[in-house]
Amino acid sequence: MSVLTLRLAGPLQAWGASARFTRRTTESAPTKSGVIGMLAAAQGIQRGDDAALARLSALRFGVRIDQPGTRLRDFQTAHHADTDKSMPLSERFYLADAVFVTALEGDGTLLDELHGALRAPVYLPYLGRRSCPPSHPVELALHDDGELHQALSDEPWQAARWYRKQYRQASVPLVVLREARPDEEHAEVLRDQPLSFAAEHRRHALRSVVRTTVDVPNPQAATPTRSAPSHDPFAALQEESA
Repeated sequence: MSVLTLRLAGPLQAWGASARFTRRTTESAPTKSGVIGMLAAAQGIQRGDDAALARLSALRFGVRIDQPGTRLRDFQTAHHADTDKSMPLSERFYLADAVFVTALEGDGTLLDELHGALRAPVYLPYLGRRSCPPSHPVELALHDDGELHQALSDEPWQAARWYRKQYRQASVPLVVLREARPDEEHAEVLRDQPLSFAAEHRRHALRSVVRTTVDVPNPQAATPTRSAPSHDPFAALQEESA
């Protein structure tokens, strides 16, 4: 198996697992559906091509929360161009200043193709919604003969420098949400396993997720300082009186 790692960072992100009427929420971390959709767009896969989508959906998925960001709420409206009729006010949620490392484990040939597609995408990537472009190239590395959890442990901490400065210890614990193996107990279930992106009938299945933590080195760790030599201001007087 091989592992492809991605860095998802931008001013705004939105990873919705569900949407009801005019309310569009976001999860606290990227969804598998959202990341697979980004990869499918990079390859130019059309929405109705469920067979091509199935190859990507079979990849095992995990995400590491390097910088959780802040949840924001926004209100949006729109008008019909022909009638100038106002649409209902919609409520949308975003993650601001968040940074994630995601990993996909599977066939090395397929992951190599996806790695190349991200470098020259057919459709530009975005972080959950078209209004959320990434601030950096999303591809990090392709790990040959790798394993999902190990890749998420080995990638350097990707948080912004200003955020890392808040931590002075040598290593920091980061939350990892990874897809459970068939023989592994899980604690969470998410409906973000994509089955079809067809515009008229999008379909998602349940996916088992395990929550763990990994310790990664902190490049902003405080360096130990040499202690100053002790100083006794009365030492000289004691020597003269001796």
